[in-house]
Amino acid sequence: MAKEKHLMTEADMDKTLKSMAKQIVADNLGEVILVGIRTRGVPLAHWLAKQIGTLTKKAPKVGILDINLYRDDLSEVGDQPIVQKTEIPFNINGLGIILVDDVLYTGRTIRSALDALIDFGRPKFIKLAVLVDRGWRELPIQADYVGKKIATHAEEVIKVMLKESDGKNQVILKENFSNRQTMHIQ
Repeated sequence: MAKEKHLMTEADMDKTLKSMAKQIVADNLGEVILVGIRTRGVPLAHWLAKQIGTLTKKAPKVGILDINLYRDDLSEVGDQPIVQKTEIPFNINGLGIILVDDVLYTGRTIRSALDALIDFGRPKFIKLAVLVDRGWRELPIQADYVGKKIATHAEEVIKVMLKESDGKNQVILKENFSNRQTMHIQ
């Protein structure tokens, strides 16, 4: 049995991304490139770039990063993982990169993304922007720009839904009671 709770509407997401854009602009980082992690980080990177462009009159370039071959759980994903195209059609050497993803959880996706990104060059810096930070880190990775921090339990899942992949923009929390971990005391 699964239970859903709506956490953010499309309007909430837009307001949150506007706030994140303001933080990025206020940091005065100079020219930056946004790189979205496939799948949901890509439309979020474009949405964030649009918000930055509204504030500065010049939207940053957006790249697309596929991390499937860099994952440390590749053997658990399947025999033949689906590798999609990485699109970073510009030189990243010496430029500031803001890596964009939907949810920060264990930190393993971001570690994989860092490995993949470094194969394209040596950026001036890499910062991380996530729409939702749900905690439960396994690696020492923290976001520089966080839309919303949400405390979760192990059996809960944060699902960021986007028009491009899901038909609508919203964030929901799903709890799967059948997978709940229970501790028995004797």
